[in-house]
Amino acid sequence: MHDKSILVVDDEQDLRVMIKSIFERAGYTQVITAASAQEALKILSKKMPEIIILDVMMPGMDGFELLQEIRAVSKVPVLMLTAKGEAEDRFSGFELGADDYLIKPFLPKELLLRVQAILKRAYPESNRIVFLDAVSVDLDKAEVHRDGEIIPLTAKEYSIFTKLAENAGHIVTIGALCQTACGEIWQGYETTLMTHIRHLREKIEKNPSTPVSLITVKRLGYKLIVKGVK
Repeated sequence: MHDKSILVVDDEQDLRVMIKSIFERAGYTQVITAASAQEALKILSKKMPEIIILDVMMPGMDGFELLQEIRAVSKVPVLMLTAKGEAEDRFSGFELGADDYLIKPFLPKELLLRVQAILKRAYPESNRIVFLDAVSVDLDKAEVHRDGEIIPLTAKEYSIFTKLAENAGHIVTIGALCQTACGEIWQGYETTLMTHIRHLREKIEKNPSTPVSLITVKRLGYKLIVKGVK
């Protein structure tokens, strides 16, 4: 899901920067922003993103008007942001085709979870199987398949492995993995992460003491080497 493109439309520069940072820290690589509905329309005329985070209260053309323009040409998922909590605003957004609503101020984790839930509904993935040197890992079932044996992954192991698989072949920092496993406040989790990595290697490596699939990148983090993804 982290390869999905996100367009953030909000007239508040600080909020645009904050939202972009939230998603980039979570591993999303295609986050673009627009300061107005007019700027957003120019972007949309060239390429439609896979989800739009849209502020309601903007000068000139507001979020509802922009949503109408979007729905005239696309069913792209839209998450509406508003500083208001009135039910009428939410009803208006849903009537126009919004997929979800989030009231400001919001927690970064809540925004991430809302967007991830929308993306999963909008872009369901087929069987996701990651092939490694010694095993295959079924991400839908959180299972390692090894020489006819099925080995379940724990919740923490699954979240860490999924993060690595989504960034296969690239370094995932220790901080990013700690944040994936335990949330925003992850400082001090590094030792526990090493324990989870060791347990993961015991399940996915032929020889955990000399790993070839889950590689340590000294002082930076870890990298997953895959043979293929189905």
